[in-house]
Amino acid sequence: MIPEVVREKPNPWRIAQSQFDRAAAYIPDLKAGIKAMLRQPKRELTVYMPVKMDDGSVEVFTGYRVHHNAVLGPTKGGIRFHPDADLDEVRALAMWMTWKCAVVGLPYGGAKGGIVVDPNRLSLGELERLTRRYATEISIIMSPEGDIPAPDVNTNAQIMAWIMDTYSMHRGFTTPAVVTGKPIDIGGSRGREAATGRGVVISMVEALRMMGETRNPEQISVVVQGFGNVGSHAARLAAERGFRIVGISDVSGGYYNPNGLDFAAMRDYVQRHPKRILEGWNGPCEKLSNREFLELPCDVLIPAALEGQFQADNAPRIRAKLIVEGANGPTTPEADDIFHDRGIIVIPDILANAGGVTVSYFEWVQDLQQFFWQEDEINKRLEQIMIESFAAVAQIAKENRVNMRLAAYIRAIGRVARAAMIRGIYP
Repeated sequence: MIPEVVREKPNPWRIAQSQFDRAAAYIPDLKAGIKAMLRQPKRELTVYMPVKMDDGSVEVFTGYRVHHNAVLGPTKGGIRFHPDADLDEVRALAMWMTWKCAVVGLPYGGAKGGIVVDPNRLSLGELERLTRRYATEISIIMSPEGDIPAPDVNTNAQIMAWIMDTYSMHRGFTTPAVVTGKPIDIGGSRGREAATGRGVVISMVEALRMMGETRNPEQISVVVQGFGNVGSHAARLAAERGFRIVGISDVSGGYYNPNGLDFAAMRDYVQRHPKRILEGWNGPCEKLSNREFLELPCDVLIPAALEGQFQADNAPRIRAKLIVEGANGPTTPEADDIFHDRGIIVIPDILANAGGVTVSYFEWVQDLQQFFWQEDEINKRLEQIMIESFAAVAQIAKENRVNMRLAAYIRAIGRVARAAMIRGIYP
């Protein structure tokens, strides 16, 4: 296994703004003032949170919540717990959420949150106290009508339950619609956990159809980077459709078998592993570094980890024919240009991984109505929205002779800009 090369992490906020600028140039009626407004966040909150640790000491953590835009409706976006979280990352993720909601037609603006922490070093009690303190601090800008958080990297349904309960205690009554991604027992939606991965697979299938792919699914090789919520469900659902999963990776490294991996056995192993990772897996496969893993020969590559995976240094060596972005911001603009020149199709994050926020929208609607849907109805509605949105973006790409990322941004920015111009600038 070749050791990893240390790379400088690209600034996600500069990437997000660069992507916006590229697409804005294709919208001739985008007024300069509206462009300037959409290029910046609406609101940023930084909080410093003292938390009592199990040993009696007090540790101060840093947290963020950023609202990028609220023209189309309440802001919507996840909360991540990660030691590398910073304000520029959260700004970028909030902007991407604005475009993600707009490209699939949801009545939401974009937001994101984060805490600078490695949750794996916290006990369950410390994690709960940190979560509740963060919920208290951001409650001044959070509400079912104004800003609705959700899970993201290293957060889950239990953390959303603590946030909902904390907010409800402040209000004096239960307010399930203040977060999405909750357990079903307290107002969560069926189908939410797998929704992002399901949307990725739907996008993959539509992209293969667009490319004129006629082979049977078992002849199409798929590599999935990341085995968390998005990657594991994307791999599972792709395998259920008959696609051949030849590569899976997580923080412990990459695992490759050109004849296909035993996905079910790997999933069961992770569920039994104390750290919920593939470390120690000894099934029939080759162990690879992340750099080698991304450069594997395959038909489809699904990056479902963190941003900045494809940069100018490794984009020339990527051998996939189709990249479907399960993660947010995995491709820098420089890598995008290289992929375009090489004829590699990229289905952008704001379209491909919009399944999660779409079913979050369904959850929010169900909570507000106190009327819940069956999972088959949710999955059917999700598939309809994803397929229609994909077709609309593909049509824009064809008409403007641009790649799918630019087309998705043109559709999203145009929708938000039109709403902003109709509403006008207050006062």
